[in-house]
Amino acid sequence: MSTKYKFHDQERLYFITLAVVGWIDLFVRNEYRQILLDSWKYCQKNKGLQIFGWCIMTSHVHMIIGTEKDNMEDIVRDMKRHTSTALRKCIEEHPQESRREWILKLMKEAGSENSNNARFQLWRQDNHPIELFTQTVTHQKLYYIHNNPVTAGFVESPEEYLYSSAKDYYGLPSQLFPDIILIEPMVMK
Repeated sequence: MSTKYKFHDQERLYFITLAVVGWIDLFVRNEYRQILLDSWKYCQKNKGLQIFGWCIMTSHVHMIIGTEKDNMEDIVRDMKRHTSTALRKCIEEHPQESRREWILKLMKEAGSENSNNARFQLWRQDNHPIELFTQTVTHQKLYYIHNNPVTAGFVESPEEYLYSSAKDYYGLPSQLFPDIILIEPMVMK
């Protein structure tokens, strides 16, 4: 296994991407996104997860993270395990989920092809953690995260997108997830 994409230094910040198997557009429902946010809050409170930037897209999540307690690979592993189970249950029970059978079928197929899983897989195995070794690279990744919804055509400017930390960096009220740590100095405009 390659050592290129690993959390080598727990003292550094990392850019990670968590993608749904088959790049399924899963995060189109508020309930599904809330499961992620609740998991992150739990990891912050109980595992020492530090979140410096984030964005929930329809099929993937970008984050800039650090830690002040548990190892990052353990936090990410536990977070993926918990959200996978919680999201699967929510998909199974959601009364308006018209794609239920199709999504669950893809998750079961992905799980059967991967010996690390028992019956299903929601997240792709790779997180590709990239160590942010300079302030310039950190700002480049933060800019990328916040502009992802703009590039996708969801909004015209980053601060309009509800499911990201962009509002925090633009000094706007963030109702969803105000417990992030801002990277300073940061000039967004």
